[in-house]
Amino acid sequence: MDTKILLENGTNELEILEFSVDGRSYGINVAKIKEIIRFDEPTVIPNSHPSIEGVIMPRDTMITAIDLKNCLQRGQSEPGGLFIVTNFNKLDIAFHIEEVLSIHRVTWEDIHRPSVTGAMDDTSVASGIIKVNDKLIIILDFEKIVTDISPETGLKVSEIEVLGPRERCEVPIMVVEDSPLLNKLIVDALGKAGYERIMHFANGQEAYDALMAFCAQGVLNENVKCIITDIEMPQMDGHRLTHLLKNDDRTKEIPVVIFSSLVNEEMKRKGEAIGVDAQLSKPEIANLVQIIDGLVK
Repeated sequence: MDTKILLENGTNELEILEFSVDGRSYGINVAKIKEIIRFDEPTVIPNSHPSIEGVIMPRDTMITAIDLKNCLQRGQSEPGGLFIVTNFNKLDIAFHIEEVLSIHRVTWEDIHRPSVTGAMDDTSVASGIIKVNDKLIIILDFEKIVTDISPETGLKVSEIEVLGPRERCEVPIMVVEDSPLLNKLIVDALGKAGYERIMHFANGQEAYDALMAFCAQGVLNENVKCIITDIEMPQMDGHRLTHLLKNDDRTKEIPVVIFSSLVNEEMKRKGEAIGVDAQLSKPEIANLVQIIDGLVK
């Protein structure tokens, strides 16, 4: 699927594909989509998770098919509809939906974090909510959906152990990640790797405001030596944050590492164009630590 206009040059823009499941509107970042194909009856896998419909093989590639309606606790999907074939965290996954409704070009400033009170409804697997033409569209957290079904695909702090004994390190690092769970896991992993001075923020705007405050106070170098950022975040995404920092003489020398489920060849090219120092895909936490070691030590 053509995503050339997405996140280009740190514009803080994205396209959201609106689709329906059980008559409700949901959204997905177009950058995650490889293709959309007609429903084909999956081959059932015995003893699999209830949300896994089975496997499909478009163009001789085996892909796990997930029943999105079941993930949303709205029952089982009937045969028919479409599969959205996605690629993130180096995985190809097909999500069964009813129909595609529209594509909306928006900015990350338009996307709001869902309320934490919705623990048992759609918002429990939502990464954001956006209002388009007086209609609310829930942007689903597809990484969380997959990790809930298959925990082994997620980030594991235990992977730090393969690096062996580590010395304590006072180098200050900034983590920018909107997922509270991943934010904590990254901070915990860095702590286990010896990095003790870590500050973390939930989106690029908060991080940028903090960096500008450090600049104004003349204490930037003492407080930030490396930045680790996600791409997809409400208010300001990681590409926009990087673009602003690399075009500011006060901050351009700070290494920026993109750690995101969206790191593929196309996204790497876009990251390189805005001056990112390193890019790698979640959940490669041990590799992240090694990259930081090389940048700050």
